[in-house]
Amino acid sequence: MLALFAMLCYSLIRVFRHANTPFGRTATASVMVWVMFQATANIAVVLGIIPCSGCRCRSSRPVAPPSCQRSLPSVWSCRLRVNRLDRQHPRASGRVSNHSRGNGMVNYLLAGGGTAGHVNPLLAVADRIRDESPDARILVVGTAEGLESRLVPERGYELLTIPRVPFPRRMNRTMVDFGAKFRRAIGLSYDIIERESIDVVVGFGGYVSTPVYLAARRAKRAIAIHEANAKPGLANRLGARFTPYVGVAFAGTQLPHAKVVGMPLRAEIELLAQQPELRAERRREAIEFFGFAEDQPVALVTGGSLGARRINQTVRDAASELRAAGWQLLHLTGGSPEIDDPGLEGYRQLRYCDRMDLALAVADLAISRAGSSTVSELTALAIPAIYVPYPVGNGEQRFNIAGVVSAGGALQVADAQFDTDWIRGQLLPVLARTDAGRQRLEQMRSATARLAVVDGTAQMVSLISAALA
Repeated sequence: MLALFAMLCYSLIRVFRHANTPFGRTATASVMVWVMFQATANIAVVLGIIPCSGCRCRSSRPVAPPSCQRSLPSVWSCRLRVNRLDRQHPRASGRVSNHSRGNGMVNYLLAGGGTAGHVNPLLAVADRIRDESPDARILVVGTAEGLESRLVPERGYELLTIPRVPFPRRMNRTMVDFGAKFRRAIGLSYDIIERESIDVVVGFGGYVSTPVYLAARRAKRAIAIHEANAKPGLANRLGARFTPYVGVAFAGTQLPHAKVVGMPLRAEIELLAQQPELRAERRREAIEFFGFAEDQPVALVTGGSLGARRINQTVRDAASELRAAGWQLLHLTGGSPEIDDPGLEGYRQLRYCDRMDLALAVADLAISRAGSSTVSELTALAIPAIYVPYPVGNGEQRFNIAGVVSAGGALQVADAQFDTDWIRGQLLPVLARTDAGRQRLEQMRSATARLAVVDGTAQMVSLISAALA
């Protein structure tokens, strides 16, 4: 709870520093004073110095009237809500649910969602648990808006939803409503954990994970965490303080108790990485599936499911030159592309590809964004890459590729610099079908292979088992 107060104060300080008007600075300073008062009151409640309506003592009286308690967006209110839940559910005093463990069946609650970077590893772990323990009960908690709302039910898992409550980063109405909404999300998470007799909570980050971690800690359930990005998000930075069982995809990820387990890969991609014969078979199938020539290399171009305007436009403009260099192109535009198909032989443009195992099996090079799942899959398959990190956000994509770029397995180019001039000056020499070009690609492939982790799913499941034990 104190960590949440500290993060809120940090956000307010940033808002105060960037405020351009006296009113903005005054309002921000007022909120900061109020937050510090709430933090002091919270500490006093926890230490028993002052009474409140959430305490077990029946003679206690609230410090503030009920109407104020309902309206104040404070973590103190969150604690009061959890105390009431604790009285309603006395089973929370144990570390795990005796009901499910006594029957030899383990109940798992997997939390995460929003983007493919959170959902794909979650599903990979869920599938492996189901394969290894058919009697296990696996539930997923997410939001109704995220990618999980479609992918989780499609994979055959029950999805339980809680409200999406992003942490406020600037002073607006969201900050005023945050406390009440966050308190409700914690309460709903706690209800799920108790009602379903959950034994272990496995978090994969995203907005949904933060209240689930807090509820699991209050319910004294085992917690295991997987962080997919080299620069961890807020949810996992908080959750990692509640458990020593923290798996990360990239070395150097700054989290307490971090252990490198790699990325839990989709089963079809993991098989390609582990079985060279299967990969060769899939390559032959992909050549026929996409209509490519067998004697020419293929570059896979993708900006993710939503697409990437800069990558799409630049590759479209340079398609003729790339084809002249002897390379075929599999261009996955994603989203709503704003480019046309040039109709070149050896150039295949698709919005989406349902057979990414074939797309990766046929790829000799990739031009891509640097999302954690994409980087991990390309690295596991030792595919040299040109990474164009997403220029907006907290810069996590740059951190995801730091290791493979420094090892010589990939090239990095800023989004604003990725144009046809860069392709002519930097990429075409690498793609040249000469001895020097082939040697350069082979060196990149070897460097990437040395960083490959192909058993991330198994390692993460082992970490979860350790948390249960």
